[in-house]
Amino acid sequence: MRIAATFVRSAAVAGDFLRDGAPEIALVGRSNVGKSTLINAIVRQRIARTSAAPGKTRLANIYRVARGEGPAFYLVDLPGYGYARGGSDAARGFDELTRAYFARESQEGRDSQEGKAPAFPARPAYPACSALLIVDARHPGLESDLEAWRWLRKAVDGAAVVATKTDKLARGERIRALRQLESVFEHPVAPVSAVSGEGLDELWKVIDRLANNSNQSRSNSSSPAVSSRHLRKAATARRRPKN
Repeated sequence: MRIAATFVRSAAVAGDFLRDGAPEIALVGRSNVGKSTLINAIVRQRIARTSAAPGKTRLANIYRVARGEGPAFYLVDLPGYGYARGGSDAARGFDELTRAYFARESQEGRDSQEGKAPAFPARPAYPACSALLIVDARHPGLESDLEAWRWLRKAVDGAAVVATKTDKLARGERIRALRQLESVFEHPVAPVSAVSGEGLDELWKVIDRLANNSNQSRSNSSSPAVSSRHLRKAATARRRPKN
C-alpha cells in the first residue's frame, strides 16, 4: 500500500503547532529511543533526520502522512525526555514545548504559575490528540517511561506502547522482554524493529485505530475516550465465531 509522507515544519513554540483539524499522533519517548528512525520505517522513506547524539533534537517535528486511500494525519515527533544537550535549561525547554503541544490554548497549570515546568504537562485542552509511547525493548520498566505512560493514560484520548529495537534481542530475550513490558505497563505492547521491519504492519493497525479515534473525538468531543479495555473487548468479539 502506497504511503505518502512529507515534512511539514518544526515547532519551537506553541504558535508553530498546527490547528487544521486533521488527526495528530504524538511520538513520546526518551531521547535515545529512536523515534526519528521509527518514523522513517513507518513511512518507508527517510524524511526524519536522525542523530547519534541523544538530546540533540530540541524542536517538535511534524510530518503529514497518508496511507492508501485513507485520510491524512500528522505524526508529531516531540523532543525526548531524560537527556538534553545543553544542560538543565535545555531540559526545561523540552518540557515547556511538550506542555505547549498538549495544552495548546488552555490555561497554564499550577506548576507553571510557580515558575516550574512539570515533567509532564497538565490535562490537554485539545481532545483529538493521541500518542505513541516509544520504549526500548532492551530496558523494560524504566521509571521515566512509566511516568510518561501514567500521564498519557489520563491525558490523551488514545495511547499505545511501542517497543523498538527488538532486532537487538535474541528470540528468547525478546519474548521475555515483551512479557515484562506488558506486565509493568499493564497494557498490550507492540514490538517493532525499524531495522528488519518486523512488527510494522501491526503498528500501522495501531496507528489507524488512534487516528480514527481522534476523528471520532473531533466529531463528538463530549464522548468518552475509547479505553484499551474496550478495544481489547472489541477485538475479542470480532474473533468469536458466529452461531
